[in-house]
Amino acid sequence: MNTDQKPAPLGLLMLETRFPRIPGDIGRGASFPFPILKKVVKGASPDQVVRKNAEGLLNPFIDAAQELESEGAAGITTSCGFLTLFQKELGAALSVPVATSSLLQVPMLQALLPPQKQVGILTISKSSLTARHLAAAGISPDTPIGSTEDGQEFTKAILNDEPKLDVALARQDNVEAAKALTHHNPQIAALVLECTNMAPYAADIAAATGTPVYTIIDFLIWFQRGLQPRLF
Repeated sequence: MNTDQKPAPLGLLMLETRFPRIPGDIGRGASFPFPILKKVVKGASPDQVVRKNAEGLLNPFIDAAQELESEGAAGITTSCGFLTLFQKELGAALSVPVATSSLLQVPMLQALLPPQKQVGILTISKSSLTARHLAAAGISPDTPIGSTEDGQEFTKAILNDEPKLDVALARQDNVEAAKALTHHNPQIAALVLECTNMAPYAADIAAATGTPVYTIIDFLIWFQRGLQPRLF
C-alpha cells in the first residue's frame, strides 16, 4: 500500500501585528511539521483582542475562517488564546474542526491528573482573562492563574505590538511568572501556556519549575494529527 500522504493544511487566523515572530512562535511556519494557511484579520490588534475582549471582531474572524476553509484548510486555529471567546461561534460557522485556544487543553489535562493536583495557566494578561474566557473552554473557575504582566518586557512588547522584542527579558518574564505561580500553588502538576507567543519559552519554564508544560504548538500538532491519521 502506498503510504505517501500530503499533509493536511491547518488554517491560522492571525492577529494584525508587527512584533517579532521568533522561532517557536505560532506565526513562524517552521514551528509546525505540516503546512499552514494564514489569514490576517484586519483590526485584530493584540490590544483589541486581549484587553478589549475582541469587541466587534466576531464577524471578521468568521469571514476569514470561512475563506481559509474554502482554500483547503482541514481545521482552523487562531494566534491568540483569548479567542476562546469565539470557539462556539466559529465552530457553528464552519464545517471543519476549530481549536481557537491553548486553553482548550486545560480540562483534558485536568482529567489526567490525580484528584489533589491541578493544571495551572500562565497568561499574558491575568487582568484581562475573565470568567467568560474560562467558561468558553470548560475551565473550572478555581484554576490557578499566573501572568507575565508584572514583568519587564513580554506583556508590554506583545500587547503594545512593539516592533522589537528583547528575547532574553521576555524569557525571564515567563520563567519568573511560572516559578511564582507554581511556588504559590504547589498542587500544580501541569502548566498550560495561554499565549501563543509563549511557546518559545516552554523548555525554559519546564526546566525552572520541574513541571510539564503544554503550549499551543503541542496542542495543534495533536489536533492536526487527528485531521489526518497516519498511514501504516
